[in-house]
Amino acid sequence: MKALPNKVEDDVDLQCRRFTYQYGAIPLAGGELRFRLWAPGIKQVWLELQGGCGGGQRSMPMQARADGFHELICACPAGTRYKYRLDSGLVVPDPASRLQDGDVHDASIVVDDGAYAWSNADWRGRPWEESVIYEIHVGLAGGFRGVQERLADLEELGVTAIELMPIAEFPGARNWGYDGVLPYAPDCSYGSPNDLKMLIDTAHSMGMQVLLDVVYNHFGPDGNFLSAYAPEFFRSDIQTPWGPAIDFRRPAVRAFFAESALYWLREYRFDGLRLDAVHAIASQDWLPELAAFLRGCLGPERHVHLILENDDNAARLLQEGYDAQWNDDAHHVLHTMLTGETQGYYAAYAEDPTRDLARCLAEGFVYQGQPSSWRKGAPRGEPSRHLPPTAFIFFLQNHDQVGNRAYGERLTALCRDNAPALQAAIALQMLTPHIPMLFVGEEYGSVSPFLYFTSFREAKLAAAVREGRRNEFAAFKEFSDPQARASIPDPNDESTWERSKALPAYPEERCKSWRARYKALLDVRRQFITPGLAGARSVSADVLGRYAVKVCWRLGNGSLLRLYCNLSDQAAALPDSPSRNEVILYVSGQSADNALRQGQILPGSTIATLEMQAPGNGAAAAGEHP
Repeated sequence: MKALPNKVEDDVDLQCRRFTYQYGAIPLAGGELRFRLWAPGIKQVWLELQGGCGGGQRSMPMQARADGFHELICACPAGTRYKYRLDSGLVVPDPASRLQDGDVHDASIVVDDGAYAWSNADWRGRPWEESVIYEIHVGLAGGFRGVQERLADLEELGVTAIELMPIAEFPGARNWGYDGVLPYAPDCSYGSPNDLKMLIDTAHSMGMQVLLDVVYNHFGPDGNFLSAYAPEFFRSDIQTPWGPAIDFRRPAVRAFFAESALYWLREYRFDGLRLDAVHAIASQDWLPELAAFLRGCLGPERHVHLILENDDNAARLLQEGYDAQWNDDAHHVLHTMLTGETQGYYAAYAEDPTRDLARCLAEGFVYQGQPSSWRKGAPRGEPSRHLPPTAFIFFLQNHDQVGNRAYGERLTALCRDNAPALQAAIALQMLTPHIPMLFVGEEYGSVSPFLYFTSFREAKLAAAVREGRRNEFAAFKEFSDPQARASIPDPNDESTWERSKALPAYPEERCKSWRARYKALLDVRRQFITPGLAGARSVSADVLGRYAVKVCWRLGNGSLLRLYCNLSDQAAALPDSPSRNEVILYVSGQSADNALRQGQILPGSTIATLEMQAPGNGAAAAGEHP
């Protein structure tokens, strides 16, 4: 695939709609397949076929092309197993494999992408403003079919988008997914490609979107053979936490990942992608290029949502083809308030968290170019106040923020002495115009940990991961003693995986009350807030005292949404009485509504109000009713 220019021309849509994959085993007219491998570091490659093409095992030389690809066209049915043999004798799977015969070291399998009969072929998705996201780990949920079985419960709760943690083929049967090495193939331990398509098809029949987390910044440590035949895939001048950086300066490398992204969206009909840690991609110009390519291929008739995780807070990307970013700033501020923790990156939010909370609610990012103590005084971020509130995904927990803790504690474990404040923070999260995201188990108040887990087969690698994981915490006071670090769970131990299962088989009454609270919040959001999110903008954000804020937005329908939130243990006074026209939508905290009318916000409470636009008056100026 030829890399798109930075400034996309008007005819890109037509070009992309005619696009044919270049990587992998691609069907051609007449029942033939074109096998292609980019191996510029190798003189000769053989295609090793196992059954399906005349039976038995066959080895056929591939033709080397000037662009570094090796190519062979032959007739092969779906289900044929194959590998590539290099002139060194090394036999490797297809890096663009659509399916593996067991695991990352095994043979790749030819797949017929058109074999599944879609029941909802006319599904076009949902507008981004309607999104309420639920992040889930497929393996812990019981595979693709296990997630499918949970859809009805999530639909009834009010979730409109399921986000799957990475599913690309990884070593072993247990992994977060961020050690994937074959970015086109769903992991076999989760089910078949048709199981995944059935999950997505079923979700669409319920009006639910399905998003996928993809990792394009690194490969896992086991099963990646690219350096053996395509060393040009990696840079020698830039290192990442996972090894040499991927060389996105090369068109073939850009194409490899762009085709992967298109494959998930086009063949599996995912409704969007979340790109993991894009700050680790050195060639940032590839990101808007990728967005333009995908949108050109899929056309304007589909709602396709592209989401970033980006520690650089590069706000410009949210106007260059990307819908939203995970807002770590909002999480870090609220976590500091709720738990009192100020170690690690939380130190950058400890000076004035109330001010920071008001800023991120009104403007998106806290860090918009000012120095960060966590970055040793280096500036972080770009101005974001011009962006709509829906450009920011608001979460209190996710796989990183829970799982990267030594013991994987959830907020339910960390905030037991501050439960009203936690409930107030949840109400704030669910009722802002930002896009809310729940992490699996939150809706039931799960107290189960979510730990980092792997299933590496090689003993040396498993030991290195275990020790590396424990040494990550050596700088923390409570883990300065090696004996204390030894208590951190071993990622490769199967019990670590078992302990991370968040959902009880039979929810207790406590779990049911948690779920009822979330459902009530999402009902309010659906009825009163979502209809006005298109065109919503911030009006004001006021600090009322320690951990207490009042925030106001004008929604696209002209109404004013106000949130009064106090996460402290002291009442906060309002400088002005609430408007007589404010209708209370939701109250977190006993008697908090009565206190609001008397000019106070009680400790551990959030109150949401809506002031409707008077008929015939038109939308008021943004600052008219702060």
